Amino acid sequence: MTRRAAEIRLDALLRTACDVIAERGLANTRTVDVAEAAGVSQALVFYHFATKDRLLAQAFEYAVEQDLTRLDTVVRSSAPPLAKLRRMLRLYAPTGRSTSWSMWIDGWAESLRTPELEKLSRRLDLRWRQDLAKVISDGVADGTFDCPDPAGAAWRISAVMDGLAVQLAVHERVITRRQIAEWIRLVAARELGLEPAQLD
Repeated sequence: MTRRAAEIRLDALLRTACDVIAERGLANTRTVDVAEAAGVSQALVFYHFATKDRLLAQAFEYAVEQDLTRLDTVVRSSAPPLAKLRRMLRLYAPTGRSTSWSMWIDGWAESLRTPELEKLSRRLDLRWRQDLAKVISDGVADGTFDCPDPAGAAWRISAVMDGLAVQLAVHERVITRRQIAEWIRLVAARELGLEPAQLD
């Protein structure tokens, strides 16, 4: 197998693993499930991922990196801080029973028992908060935001979004996406000295 073919096969295996995990959950996904779904041997799965834990961690990272790539596009853009913040809140906000949020919630739960997954989820989670804190700091510097603690504000805004995402993903129809969007704007506006309408 050429190196390029191996990379293509690895990418396909990771995509398949994400689909299987979204359906079965991290705890209930077996390497044989991924192999069967991908139409390959279990030996090939172990060739690419030495252990089940490594497979799950890399599939989780693969799924989350898709979100972080979109985040990077926003953060690196030349848009002003307020425009970046609006876009980041829309990117991160839960939008129903999304695969991405299901993976995050499942990843956090499994991280309690799987050290490799805990280390990875912590790194990826912190990256989002650091990028949000940077955008807030830039907005404070140019006078757009009034916030004495950008890092703390990033944590508080994220915590509200995480909690609402869990409710929406796990308890369907308890709260609406519209309510969630309004509450996220309200919390972010209070943290940054804005009016909620400025975050529409």
